Amino acid sequence: MTVSYEWRGSFENSEVNGLRAEAFQTRLYADAERNWNDLLATHSLGWVVARDDSRLVGFVNVAWDGFTHAWIQDTMVAHQARRQGIGTHMIEITRSECQRSGCAWLHADFDEDLGNFYFQSCGFTPTSAGLIRLG
Repeated sequence: MTVSYEWRGSFENSEVNGLRAEAFQTRLYADAERNWNDLLATHSLGWVVARDDSRLVGFVNVAWDGFTHAWIQDTMVAHQARRQGIGTHMIEITRSECQRSGCAWLHADFDEDLGNFYFQSCGFTPTSAGLIRLG
């Protein structure tokens, strides 16, 4: 598998909706329900697109406060493409682009089973954080 990566790469909403449904084992949203182009234009510093030829195999969204803090959201890798370093490489690109944009901090929250990925593979350090479930 030869994977290409692109910061702020082009994509179709249906591609990201399909990858998200697979990655998070959730229902497939229609483009009108979850329009990634609109969401990213409004809330994101950028995103990384990973492709095997023309097929979307990875995606990560990077939200920010417009100043010094960026947050990784929706790190997704297709099931058959996992454990090949795609997620790690997308986070490396994210880190570099956030630094280039002047961010001082890159945040990630994740389920406990992803701790090894974020801590060992990507270099995050554990921090104290709080969370309130709103729905």
